[in-house]
Amino acid sequence: MEAKRTASIVRWVLLVCIAVMITSGCAGLQGSNRQGVVPEVRPGGLAGYLSPKKIPNSLSLIPAPPAKGSAALALDEEVSRKSFALRGTSRWTMATEDADLSFPQAAGTFSCALKAPVTEQTTPHLYLLMRRSFTDVVLSTYAAKDHYARTRPFVINKEPTCTPDKESRLMKNGSYPSGHTAIGWAWALILAEIAPEQSDAILARGRAFGQSRVICNVHWQSDVNEGRVVGAGTVARLHADPAFRADVEAARVELATVREKGLKPTRDCKAEAAAMALEPPQAP
Repeated sequence: MEAKRTASIVRWVLLVCIAVMITSGCAGLQGSNRQGVVPEVRPGGLAGYLSPKKIPNSLSLIPAPPAKGSAALALDEEVSRKSFALRGTSRWTMATEDADLSFPQAAGTFSCALKAPVTEQTTPHLYLLMRRSFTDVVLSTYAAKDHYARTRPFVINKEPTCTPDKESRLMKNGSYPSGHTAIGWAWALILAEIAPEQSDAILARGRAFGQSRVICNVHWQSDVNEGRVVGAGTVARLHADPAFRADVEAARVELATVREKGLKPTRDCKAEAAAMALEPPQAP
């Protein structure tokens, strides 16, 4: 089981080592806090803060997914069916946008909640923090994803998704827990720490980010619920890393400076609020 947990992590770490051709071991990367010296482990993906042994084990953090015939699975199916009513609405459009985890698109997710732009140019420390923590959170989901290999809802219910071009890849990737949700909730927790005065709005946006996966018909509600647990567990572990804590403090100072300049969010905040208001109230 441990070998399963580390297989994907090892592949990423090997890519890091090759990318920087280091002679002192991959651990040397952990002290880096400038984008110019943080290598990519895949196209567009930066090395995270945590070494392989420090990545949280999602198999230890979450229970098995709902079993066939269980009340929990029946609830997953009910929430999924009710979400179909949102197709073609602004909430469906928002869910489609939330599905894009590439940068710079993903960086603007919390722009309205923060009341500030989040870009490589205006907030470079925050931008780097989001990119590096992204990697740590993604890796933390692999153990459970690979172990349970849960089938995604669109494969079972034969209903459309908001990202049809990604369906062939998603079919080969376990549904439980939701990686998108883990990432969005981790970012929400980190940003709420950086901007506590906006924590309500930030956490609401983080929750909506996860619910977008149900609305997209690519995840079950329980995938989303446990994705938040994995995201929170990774953030807790990140706080033991000095480089992460330094980047959080740098981002806090940076955001205050941006606010003093009166720079505005990069998203249409009225449209975002209206879309979030359409979310089904029955979703747990």
